Amino acid sequence: MIYNYLIKKFNKGEPFFLSELPTNSESYLKLEMKRLVDKGLVSRYLKGVYYLPYKTIIGTEGKVLLEDYIKKRYLYNNNKAIGFYSGLRLTNKYGFTTQNSAVYEFYTNSATTKQRTLMVDKRQLIMYKPYIKITKDNINELEFLELMRVLYKYAEISDIEIKKELKKYIKEKNIDFKKVKKYIDYYPSIVYKNLYKSGVIYEMV
Repeated sequence: MIYNYLIKKFNKGEPFFLSELPTNSESYLKLEMKRLVDKGLVSRYLKGVYYLPYKTIIGTEGKVLLEDYIKKRYLYNNNKAIGFYSGLRLTNKYGFTTQNSAVYEFYTNSATTKQRTLMVDKRQLIMYKPYIKITKDNINELEFLELMRVLYKYAEISDIEIKKELKKYIKEKNIDFKKVKKYIDYYPSIVYKNLYKSGVIYEMV
């Protein structure tokens, strides 16, 4: 019954958590998952994290993509936004740099301390506690403020191009500057400096 539930609910290679599965007995569920793993019907990614096995196009055993795990564990919860990337991954995501990092930095409501470093699948994850709780109503503005915090540290395009890309970003993300002004005092002073440098500050007047 559990296996039938899994193949109906999850795609092959999609990470899922033990806590997502319906059961009246956690101990029974763990035993059942171990049985499925032993049979090769389910693969274990991390403790309490599993996926349905699959073959790649070259015939090798497929694995969970780390980005999929991070997204589901730290950036979304039951389809509710609870986090966003920082650092190089954030500036790369919106075209301000072509560089990317082997380290995954992100803010998430799941964080209980200001900063925590984890090793997952031999990769380094740096998890930050957000300045204020992330919700669907403020995630765009909080991500924008974080982008303004790190932008000039990582951007590799000209100031003119930065201004052009920022305008496009602001429009696409529908940034509400009333909310930006509400949250900006939670952020370090470098955000103000970068807002002035980019000219975005005049959007807030």
